[in-house]
Amino acid sequence: MRDYYTLKINVPAGIVAPGALQQVLSLAYDAGVRTVRFGARQQLLMTVHYEDMRFLEKDLKAHQIAYEVNTDQFPNIISSYCGEDVFRTGAWLRESEYHTVLDQFDYQPRLKVNLSDSNQSFTPFFTGNLNFIASPEPHFWYLYIRPKQSNTLFRWPELIYTNDVGRLAKAVEEVMADVQQEDELYRAVATNRRFITQPARQEVELPEFSLPYYEGFNRYGQRSWLGLYRRDEQFSIAFLLDVCALCLKTRIGELCVTPWKSLIIKGIGEKDRVAWSYVLGKHSINVRHAANELAWQTEDHTDEGTRLKNYIIRNFEKNDTRTFGLCFGIQTRPKSEVFGSVLIRQRPLLQIGQLALLSVYDVYYTENFNPNSRTYHLFEKGLFKLHVPNQINRLCRQFSTRRLQEGADVVRLEPEKTEVTTELPVRVLQCPHCFTVYDEQYGDSLNDIPAGTPFQKLPSDYTCPTCDTPKAEMREMEMEHRVQS
Repeated sequence: MRDYYTLKINVPAGIVAPGALQQVLSLAYDAGVRTVRFGARQQLLMTVHYEDMRFLEKDLKAHQIAYEVNTDQFPNIISSYCGEDVFRTGAWLRESEYHTVLDQFDYQPRLKVNLSDSNQSFTPFFTGNLNFIASPEPHFWYLYIRPKQSNTLFRWPELIYTNDVGRLAKAVEEVMADVQQEDELYRAVATNRRFITQPARQEVELPEFSLPYYEGFNRYGQRSWLGLYRRDEQFSIAFLLDVCALCLKTRIGELCVTPWKSLIIKGIGEKDRVAWSYVLGKHSINVRHAANELAWQTEDHTDEGTRLKNYIIRNFEKNDTRTFGLCFGIQTRPKSEVFGSVLIRQRPLLQIGQLALLSVYDVYYTENFNPNSRTYHLFEKGLFKLHVPNQINRLCRQFSTRRLQEGADVVRLEPEKTEVTTELPVRVLQCPHCFTVYDEQYGDSLNDIPAGTPFQKLPSDYTCPTCDTPKAEMREMEMEHRVQS
C-alpha cells in the first residue's frame, strides 16, 4: 500500500476565489496536510498520507469539490488571465471574455485546453491539445489542435466566436476519440453543428518571448500586485490561509495561479500594503528572487527536477550567467511535458527491466529559442549531472551572442563626430532587485521627485518606482557620463 497519495484539484484558468481556496485548505489542514503546491497547469496539488485520505475525501465530497487522486484524467483549463492587467498588451481580451468562455465549460475536459492572449509571453500557447489564441479580430479566437501524445500542430480553418469556444471544444473532444486527421476532424465537427465563425486567413502572429518578472510587490495604475514564488515550490497552508483571510478582508475577489507554480494577487490597495508586508514577515516569506531562478519549469509530481534546477542555479550565481530571453524546462519522465526554450531531459544510462541505473542528461533547445516552438534541436547528449551546468552556461552564451549578432544587423551608426568628449563619473542610486536607476539629473516623475534632486535629499520613505524597494536597500554606483567639451 502507498504511504502517500497525490491529490489534485483543478483551478480552471488559474482563477480561484479566496473563500473557495480557504475552504479547500481548511479541509486539507484538518486532514493533516501542512503544505501544498501549484502545478504547471495552474492546479492545486497536495500530498496526503493514506491514513488521512479517506477523511479528506469524505469532506471534499460533502462540499462537492471535484478532485483526482494519483490520476490526471481531467487536465486543468489554463489561461493567460494571471497576467491580465499586470503584463497585458492585448487589445480586446479582458476579464469578462475569460469568464464568458469559462462559463461555457459545463463539463470537465479530458483534453488539455489553453486560453491565451496572443500579445503576451507569460503563459504557453501550444502545450494544450486545444489551444485557443485571441485573434486581432475582437471576440474571435484561433484554434490550434495538437492530438494527444503528438507533436503535430494544425490550425482550425476558421476563427471561433467567444460565445462558441466551450461548445466547439466539447464537440472536438467528442470527435477526436475516433478521428485524428485534420480534414476529417473538421468535417466531423462542422457537420450538423452551427458555430459563429470567420475565415482564418493567416497564421497567428506571436510575440518574441520575454518572461516578465513575476514576483514581489509591483505597481500598476493606482494599485499593486504581489507575486509569490517558493524555491522548493511548497506553500505552507498556514500562510495561504492568512493570504485568503486578508483577501477577504480587503475585498480582493480572486487569486491567480500561474504556470510557473507561483501565485499572483492583484488589486492591492496602497493602504493595505502594510498588512500584506506583515503577513509575509509573519511567515518569513522572501520575495525578489533573481530572475534566472524564476525562469524554470519542472514536472508536477517529482522533486528530482527541482533539485537539478537548484543545482544549476547555484552554478548560474557562481558564474554570473546571463539568461535573459530564455526559460528552462526539466523533464525526468519520458511522457511528461514541460515548457522551455532550453530543455534538459533525464534518461537512464543503463536499464535492467524496470530498474534504471545511473542517469544522464540530454540538452535541447527550441527553434529560434522560442519556448512555444514544437521543434527541438539537440545541443549535447549523455551528460553526467556534474557537467550539465557548464553546458547550459555555454548554451546561454551562444544564445546571447546570437542575439547580439542579430541586433547588429539593424543598428545604424551615426557619422563619427569630431568633437572632443570627456568622461565624468556620475553617481546614481540603483535598485538591487529590478536594477532601476535614480539619476538626480532626471529625478523621478512617478514619485513626484523633480529633476536636480540629489538622492541624499530624497524623503526617507522613498521607494523604487518600479518595484517599491525601500530607499535604504538601494545602492550607490558610478555610471559613465559623457559631456561634450
